[in-house]
Amino acid sequence: MLVLAVDTATPAVTAGLVDLEQGAGAADSIRVRTVASRVRVDPRAHAEVLTPQILECLTTAGRSRTEIDAIVVGVGPGPFTGLRVGMATAAAFGDALGIPVYGVCSLDAIAADAAVDPAVRPPVELPPDAELLVVTDARRREVYWARYRAGARVAGPEVCKPSDLDAGEATAIAGSASHVDYFDLPVLPAETPSPAGLVRVAAAELLSGSVPLPLVPLYLRRPDAVENAYRKLDRTGA
Repeated sequence: MLVLAVDTATPAVTAGLVDLEQGAGAADSIRVRTVASRVRVDPRAHAEVLTPQILECLTTAGRSRTEIDAIVVGVGPGPFTGLRVGMATAAAFGDALGIPVYGVCSLDAIAADAAVDPAVRPPVELPPDAELLVVTDARRREVYWARYRAGARVAGPEVCKPSDLDAGEATAIAGSASHVDYFDLPVLPAETPSPAGLVRVAAAELLSGSVPLPLVPLYLRRPDAVENAYRKLDRTGA
C-alpha cells in the first residue's frame, strides 16, 4: 500500500511517500520502503512548503494522488502553529481523497528510526533491553521527551527544562541535534521524524485497515500567544 506521511512537529517540514507491505516471514514483519521524500528545516515555513513538498513527492515518484491508500501524520508533541499545519493538511488530503488519516506521536517515529534504520548506529554497543531517550525542541529553553524500551514507549511524552529531565535508565539518546548534548549519553543520529519512521509506528493499524482514531494534537501546554496574553494581563493587572 502507498502511504503519504507528513510531520511538522519539529523545525523540519517533512513529507514522503512510503510503500508498506506485510512481510513474508513472521506475522509481525513488515517491509517499509521510502518512494520519495522532501525535508526542509525551517520553523517559519511549515504552511508555505508542506503542500508543495507533497506534490513534489508525487511527481518524483510518478504517482497520482488517487494512488495514495492512507495518510500518517505526526501529532506532536510540538509547537501549536507548526503542528496544526501538518495535521490540517493531512486531514484535508484525507477528506478530499476519501482515505483514512492516522495520527502518531512524532517522538515515537524518531524512536522507530533509531531502532531499525540500518544507517543509524550508536557509537557504542547497547544491550537489547536498553532504554532510549528521545528529545525535541520545545522552545522556551525546554524539550519534549519520551523514553523507550524494546520499541515501546515507557515514559512521556512530557515537556520540561533539560536540567529537570529524569533520563531514567536511558543508555542512548536521539532527537534534536542542539539538545542531545545536554545529556551525557551516546547519540543516535535520528533527529526528526522520517516518513518511514512515521509509517512504521502506524504499520499495524494500516495493514489491518482499522478505523483511525480522531486526530488529537499533543501540545502539552498552552500556545505561546495565550501565554503572552496572560503575561500582559498580569503586568497590567487587568
